[in-house]
Amino acid sequence: MEIVKVENVSFTYPNESKPILKNINLTVEQGEFIILIGQSGCGKSTLLRHFKSELSPHGKKAGTFFYDGKRLDEVMPEKAASEIGYVFQNPDNQIVTDKVWHELAFGLESLGVDKHTMRRRVAEMANFFGIQKWFHQKTSELSGGQKQLLNLASIMVMQPKLLLLDEPTSQLDPIAAMEFIQTLNRLNKELGITIILVEHRLEEVLPIADRVLIMEKGDLLFDGDPREIINTLPPKHELITALPTATKMYHLLDGEGPVPLTIREGRKWLAKKKVDLHTGKQLPVASGISNTIVLEAKDVAFRYEKNATDIIQHLNLQVKKGEFLTIIGGNGTGKSTVLSLLAGLQKPYRGKILLHDKLLKTYRNKELYQKFITLLPQEPKTLFVQKTVKQELEDTAKYHNILDDKVEEMIMQFQLIHLLQRHPYDLSGGEQQKLALAKLLLIEPEILLLDEPTKGLDAYAKEELATILKKLQVNGLTIVMVTHDIEFSAQHSSRCALLFDGNIVSEADPRTFYSGNNFYTTAAHRIARGIMNEVIVCDDLVILCKKD
Repeated sequence: MEIVKVENVSFTYPNESKPILKNINLTVEQGEFIILIGQSGCGKSTLLRHFKSELSPHGKKAGTFFYDGKRLDEVMPEKAASEIGYVFQNPDNQIVTDKVWHELAFGLESLGVDKHTMRRRVAEMANFFGIQKWFHQKTSELSGGQKQLLNLASIMVMQPKLLLLDEPTSQLDPIAAMEFIQTLNRLNKELGITIILVEHRLEEVLPIADRVLIMEKGDLLFDGDPREIINTLPPKHELITALPTATKMYHLLDGEGPVPLTIREGRKWLAKKKVDLHTGKQLPVASGISNTIVLEAKDVAFRYEKNATDIIQHLNLQVKKGEFLTIIGGNGTGKSTVLSLLAGLQKPYRGKILLHDKLLKTYRNKELYQKFITLLPQEPKTLFVQKTVKQELEDTAKYHNILDDKVEEMIMQFQLIHLLQRHPYDLSGGEQQKLALAKLLLIEPEILLLDEPTKGLDAYAKEELATILKKLQVNGLTIVMVTHDIEFSAQHSSRCALLFDGNIVSEADPRTFYSGNNFYTTAAHRIARGIMNEVIVCDDLVILCKKD
């Protein structure tokens, strides 16, 4: 029985000549688990938001959406509110109350549910999601993973039939993301909830999906079984880089037989391949790093309130000229706080932060932020003040006396030309990241601090970003990046560090760092561990396994 139907839907944003959705036709059966993938800006989020009337974007629409056999615009608001749930990318954007228990009850209060029913449902969901231990906590005290779990529970308490999720794990660390996806699998398998999930992290979600939809430039390119994707896409299609490592390995090594999706299937396939381990081939190592220290934290401690617990304690970190340093760690460990301290936006109560052997606090703001350091925050929207993408870039250029040629170069470099008349808030998450980074790089800083810059980017856009950053690094830019994206860190950084309990507990080159971890490591290493222990990225497998 179908629960959702889309008939001949097209949609164009205001002031745009080309539609973002082109004649989409789609049927979703009750109880299906569907993954919607595609490059940033292809229309995934736009399509998803149309299923929820109050989130539907403004613009010119043609075609019809149906829910439970009725036109969506004819469904009673109460029915749509309770039966169609939506989880956003940023967990903070969805939380509306100050206490966990009140957040769980808020939706039911809005629907006018009686107190007895409300208490029963809240208790049931708190137990199902394991929330009872932090039931009375303030929502502001929760980690990113807890907040996203609370958002999901707050929707499930209304007993929805359809659950829509727009990149819900993009701001979660790998372990929290895995737990969240396992929870979605339980909701689908145990409760029969229909799920449509937009996600770039395909390693965990493809193996549990019934169907995969691939969007490309507003069209539905593929609709079918996850294992059939690799046999359907052209050999060098951009989306191949987004597939699970086991599938990419199979593809790059000219695999035969069933297509592997999971780590376990990848290990079995690799073991059967009878790899020659004595080829003498050498895996690439990170290029040499300068010994010149440009930014340093010495025994730094920081807390947000005088009587609060230290967020950062005994932090010692050296950033060397021209390196690409990535810092990883769980949600709530203080990674973003470290960036704020290094940028001078927060002041430590103990210890020193030095820029070129001079105390950071002695620099004037104009000198510090126009010559030396710039920070891309986790939420790029905080940088946007104008009505169009073009105005954002021109405004920055005018303020810093930057030539028009540099603006044009940045537009082309980040492929923003088709978005120039779009409002920054109408961009996809990945497009907003690109715009924010383009604005900051116009200033040509010496040190670039990045807080989750790959959040919301598809695999192809990540490679484009990496190419830009590597080019800037070669030209002398020093990069410090906080990230949950372990695959990106392993592939592109020159040094990695793990933040835990308020300080750096481990740091090394990517190969040494990730080949020594069990959980904070890459899918390629999990597949190859015990067979080829130094493998950390898919390219390593190709180097060691493919015949010359």
